[in-house]
Amino acid sequence: MNVLFWSVIATTIVSLISLIGVFFLAVKSEILNKMVFLLVGFSAGALMGDAFIHLIPEGIVADEKYFPLFILAGFCLFFVMERVVHWRHCHEKGGECQTHPFTYLSLIGDALHNFIDGLVIVASFAVDFRLGLATTLAVVLHEIPQEIGDFSILIFGGFTKKKALFFNFISALFAVAGAIIGFLLVKEVSGAINPLLAITAGGFIYIAASDLIPELHKESKNKIVAISFLFFILGLALMYFLKMFLG
Repeated sequence: MNVLFWSVIATTIVSLISLIGVFFLAVKSEILNKMVFLLVGFSAGALMGDAFIHLIPEGIVADEKYFPLFILAGFCLFFVMERVVHWRHCHEKGGECQTHPFTYLSLIGDALHNFIDGLVIVASFAVDFRLGLATTLAVVLHEIPQEIGDFSILIFGGFTKKKALFFNFISALFAVAGAIIGFLLVKEVSGAINPLLAITAGGFIYIAASDLIPELHKESKNKIVAISFLFFILGLALMYFLKMFLG
């Protein structure tokens, strides 16, 4: 069995899921803006759920001592990155910025997450072909809600629909890069998976808690806020469902 071949095929399929945003291209901007606000709540729940239900439990079992420190390091790292991005892109216009800095953080966090998925997929195919297929299926089902959320974040943050689709796809291709690098440097990379999981979890928590949830509080209509909170719970519930039924 060619481990690299099947790993690249699998991660390419995973990457193509990022193009799910193409279904929103035909939606009118006014309708999309209303949908996106609710999907921001869903995105916040999905990011929180991914961090606390998937990433942290998976990594902390193997490293109870240092894993929490890497989570905090990831949280702090994303804080610093947001300040740098905000200063570079918004400083010249007196603090006004057409594209929110959290869009770039979302792309970075998603790229890291996809890279880890690539590492996990190639490791699974290296053990057994059937395990590789099962892992790929789990990642695919996990990525569908994740990519809808990521696309919504980029639109909400100021990207055009086409620009959001393009950059979301670029970040998704890091899964392919993860598979190739994981295959070439399997021994060296294996020790880096846990810290990457923790940093990604810390980044997702930061984006959800400091950027997305505060945006929901800016809405003055309690009915819309209540619905967006239900979407937040839906994002959490979906991640829990995937954990329970896909392992």
